[in-house]
Amino acid sequence: MREEESMSMPTADDSSDRSRSLLELAPLEAVLFDVDGTLCDTDPLHYHAFREMLQEIGYNGGVPVDEEWFIENIAGKHNDDAAAFLFPDDYERGLRFLEDKEDMFRRLIKDKIEPIKGLYKVTKWIEDRGLKRAAVTNAPRENAELMISMLGLSDFFQAVVLGCDCEHPKPFPDPFLKALDLLNVSKDHTFVFEDSVSGITAGVAAGLPTVGLTTRNPAHLLTKAKPAFLIKDYEDPKLWTVLDQLDKTE
Repeated sequence: MREEESMSMPTADDSSDRSRSLLELAPLEAVLFDVDGTLCDTDPLHYHAFREMLQEIGYNGGVPVDEEWFIENIAGKHNDDAAAFLFPDDYERGLRFLEDKEDMFRRLIKDKIEPIKGLYKVTKWIEDRGLKRAAVTNAPRENAELMISMLGLSDFFQAVVLGCDCEHPKPFPDPFLKALDLLNVSKDHTFVFEDSVSGITAGVAAGLPTVGLTTRNPAHLLTKAKPAFLIKDYEDPKLWTVLDQLDKTE
């Protein structure tokens, strides 16, 4: 059994700071972003790759998996955990399957990546205020760097933290805690953008107010992870009301 499986999973209740308002973060020091589903809407491509490849090997009796299954069991999870879930009796086979799936994903993503609506508006807001920023993701390095590059954000992020570089990936808080350390900022002056239950759980467990995006995952599922609040995208008036207030507070 892998170490991650032997430990109890963190929950939103692990952090007493989860209900802190973003306004209490003033002066704001940093903003952390997930990548898949948070910078760009890539879940449909991941789902397509899983559906096609699992059907090819006869998974689920050859019946194609549906999007609800993907959201509940795969979205936002580290590949190690996905491999263990898909192939509980042959973990090494699972890892090989995930490597092939990521190859397929990178082929699919060519010319098909689109930023989440309003992304460049919020990145400009962050740059204009001189805030520090990092991408924090469970994606493999090759995927993360490709997506960030295709979005033109390679120079925007001052650090990229991968789940595989930490003792435990999301939903554990380790990747976010490592980002705070790399940026040399306090959790008391940093918040997170995330789009999955796994990611929100990790942010909250790290003591960071976490804004959830309902890019693909249903609001009722994200709410269970206790985000600070939910937004549709980066043009959501709810977000800008808070950011404008934060400006005035500082």
